[in-house]
Amino acid sequence: MENNEKQSCAIKTSVGGQALLEGIMMKGPEKSAMAVRKPNGEIDLSVWDTKKLTGVRKIPFIRGTFNFVDTLIKGYDCLMKSAEISGQEEEPDKLELWLNKTFGKAAGAIFGTIVTFIAAVLAIGLFFGIPALVAGFAGNYVENKVLLSVIEGVIKIGMFLAYIIGVSKMSDIHRTFMYHGAEHKTIFCYEKGLELTVENVRKQQRFHPRCGTSFLLIVLVVSILVSSVITWENVFIRVLLKILMLPITVGISYEIIKFAGRHDNWFTKIISAPGLWFQNFTTQEPDDSMIEIAIAAVKPVLPENPEDAAF
Repeated sequence: MENNEKQSCAIKTSVGGQALLEGIMMKGPEKSAMAVRKPNGEIDLSVWDTKKLTGVRKIPFIRGTFNFVDTLIKGYDCLMKSAEISGQEEEPDKLELWLNKTFGKAAGAIFGTIVTFIAAVLAIGLFFGIPALVAGFAGNYVENKVLLSVIEGVIKIGMFLAYIIGVSKMSDIHRTFMYHGAEHKTIFCYEKGLELTVENVRKQQRFHPRCGTSFLLIVLVVSILVSSVITWENVFIRVLLKILMLPITVGISYEIIKFAGRHDNWFTKIISAPGLWFQNFTTQEPDDSMIEIAIAAVKPVLPENPEDAAF
């Protein structure tokens, strides 16, 4: 069979992944896998059962929050493991050494919780507090509350774009974004029904409408609409209410990106356009060794019947 020969009809798949340090994690309907390049050049592959959402966690507009939280937790775990496998794990600092000595095997989970908490506080301050404070100051000159919400949202989106563009210049992050590109190209290759070879994957585009960074951009846009109904009387109360309404924002955004992933028309193209443009910064062209990692990660998660992975 020639490399460009189709194995099956083209599909829109629910299979997706995440770039790691020198590796990629892929999630399928039944199995998930993580492939990481070891220092000696070999590929370390781990496969496990995909955690399924059940009960109320499957209900539209509710499932988005649960899926987002599960993705964050598993993504962080895989990221830490990839750092260890690839040999990029840094020497433990004094806090880590103390936690290891005091709590033993539980130290990793405790340290991860501390890091996540600090990151959450910083994210809330940076992407919730600062835009609200600046827009609140603008309220001295702007009476229209909807316009104030738009100003706040534009500031938030601008800060997010500046942050991503800034970190993309760092060598380690740039390399991770190359793996991100390899992940997207591999998914496209599978969706087109092509044989998963380096040659076939290399030819695919790296911009995918269901990308996680596109999702975050949609969250920021949706938050403008949701926050337009929240009071401006007190900035701190406004920030608190926006945090409490995050599940609503995430739930709506999740359904939007799922809809865009299932359909291909003028409406979904408009919805997807900002996120696809944004991927100019969050994905980079991978080399062949990265594509090999992406193929190694995706193959174990693909069901025998491609329809089982249909979006």
